[in-house]
Amino acid sequence: MNKTYTPAVELAGRILLALMFLLAGIAKISGYAGTAAYMASAGVPGAILPLVIALEVGGAIAIIIGFQTRLVALALAGFSVVAAALFHSNFADPMQMTMFLKNVSVAGGFLILAANGPGSLSLDAKRKA
Repeated sequence: MNKTYTPAVELAGRILLALMFLLAGIAKISGYAGTAAYMASAGVPGAILPLVIALEVGGAIAIIIGFQTRLVALALAGFSVVAAALFHSNFADPMQMTMFLKNVSVAGGFLILAANGPGSLSLDAKRKA
């Protein structure tokens, strides 16, 4: 790839990877009671919902702006795998299998981000300079 475009592509990749978490976290705020009930139905205490929302919204913003990118990417990768295992492990249902694979794939993207860093259009790069 042309190095001229690399910073913009890295930024676009971070935005696209984080967007799902930002929107999901905001949706959990507006549908708090329903989300807590859904979590409880899967055996996950609804009491941890504020932590989930903080990780999704805060983590997404951190990834987008490139702040503590490697650490946050690892946290979101782990979160994605745990969510896949807890909520999408009914492989007899093709949609759940697809959701499981989506989560695992997103975790892979976060692991690549953790390994390679956020790129030059990030707060991490600005702090390093």
